[in-house]
Amino acid sequence: MADPSAEVVPDEGVPTSAGERGSLVIKDRAIERIAAAAALSVPGVVRHSGGGLRRLTGGDLPRADVSTGGRAVSVNLYVAVQWPYDAAMLTRRVHDTVERRLHELTGLRVHELNVLVVETAVAEDGAADEAPQSVEYLESDLVAARIEPRADIPTVAPLPPLASPAAAPAAAFVAIAALVLAFTAARELLIVRGTYGGAPWLRNSFEWFARLHWQTWLAPVAACCVVLGLVLIVVALKPRRRTHVPLRVAGPVPTVWMRRTDVARMCSAHAAALTAVRTARTVVDRRRAVVRVVAEDETPVEEIVAAVRGAVEPNLAALADPVELVVEVTR
Repeated sequence: MADPSAEVVPDEGVPTSAGERGSLVIKDRAIERIAAAAALSVPGVVRHSGGGLRRLTGGDLPRADVSTGGRAVSVNLYVAVQWPYDAAMLTRRVHDTVERRLHELTGLRVHELNVLVVETAVAEDGAADEAPQSVEYLESDLVAARIEPRADIPTVAPLPPLASPAAAPAAAFVAIAALVLAFTAARELLIVRGTYGGAPWLRNSFEWFARLHWQTWLAPVAACCVVLGLVLIVVALKPRRRTHVPLRVAGPVPTVWMRRTDVARMCSAHAAALTAVRTARTVVDRRRAVVRVVAEDETPVEEIVAAVRGAVEPNLAALADPVELVVEVTR
């Protein structure tokens, strides 16, 4: 039996403090997977896989884009939902569930969490004709998810909604070319081993290329290859464009976004509601919002312009980046 009075001496090779044992690093990819899994656990959120190039470039839903700084994280969460649904209640439940799960599993405090519904899956068997169903929501979820802010945590701006990379078609083409090359190499291997009795493609192609000498048609082909290489480099380095414009919100960073198309439709709807306007069409770009209206013949143009400005300008004032309003009137 061991002597209870004996002194226990710790092993010098074993770390005795947390600082000596190392540190934990959580990659952004892990945070994105946690957020997507938490969103998928909410009733009404469904898994959605895009087709075509979207499938090759990883456009499955739910999907999260995160940016971390210090012990805080900002998340843009893209989800697909089952129709019919209560949009306000469903997004509120998704927001609170993802925020609570991220804090529980990573210890990070969620500074901003934006939920964007980008796809709607229609229910089968005529369920789309039914009224939207409310998502069961407990106030205890909200209380558990709310985390008091701390002054020592820096403000992290969330990533703005961006379009697909311009290099996505080129990447898909390169991927298809790599698959074709792999198939050709496997075919050549079977021919060399005697398993397949077809004519070799690579050997004949290389022999033809070895016998090739300078021809007139090689000059334009070489020029086209140079131009194609430069274009691919520019496409690969081209930054992704913003698909939405930010709105004015209370806080240091924008959290509400709208597409320019939706801003234009909103302006056209308010302009077309005027009695002197027959039709209205709006085009919104980075600098201007051009409202083209077809008005009644007996109404003065000055009055129409003033009425359209009074109806449209309050909507454009909600944009964080103001744009110039131009009204064009035709009879």
